Amino acid sequence: MFLEHLPVENRHYGWIEVICGSMFSGKTEELIRRLKRVEFANQSLMLVKPVVDDRYHKKNVVSHQGRSFDAESVSKSEEIIERWTNERVVAIDEAQFFDEKLPEVASKLASKGVRVIIAGLDMDFKGVPFGPMPQLLCIAEYVTKVHAICVSCGNLAQFSHRLNQKEEQVLVGAAQEYRPLCRHCYTQEMSK
Repeated sequence: MFLEHLPVENRHYGWIEVICGSMFSGKTEELIRRLKRVEFANQSLMLVKPVVDDRYHKKNVVSHQGRSFDAESVSKSEEIIERWTNERVVAIDEAQFFDEKLPEVASKLASKGVRVIIAGLDMDFKGVPFGPMPQLLCIAEYVTKVHAICVSCGNLAQFSHRLNQKEEQVLVGAAQEYRPLCRHCYTQEMSK
């Protein structure tokens, strides 16, 4: 179980939290939940997402359930540092779409006393680690793995099965392109 720890007043340290899982597992919902608490506590925050993620909104972060939060779209990891204006919390959605510099950016922010909250897919549609997520999982103080429900059998799902034959790793989509599957059902689908 994840326990949210907030800095004690006048302490200047930060940390990295990673929320990971498959498509439809509630990663963005969990990110927004944490940000609502930050907002309620009147802590300054900045939320960013990659420019490539324009499924529901060009700028805001929007969950599959329609919950939304104001965000800034950036094209590369280093822009996060450039746009940071001393917010206590920096949140990053769809981290798997960022470049390999994201772990370095997250570490720099945490070293400056920032609480860094990151959400992203841990695996791509082929079931292999996705983008900078493996490094982020290694350097994070807190990791939360969330699961979807397998649409084939009802077990916990951790795989994002792509419904079309496109081979490129990055294909931004939703229920029309992907469905969550458990290991057993995913393995069956991949062996067809």
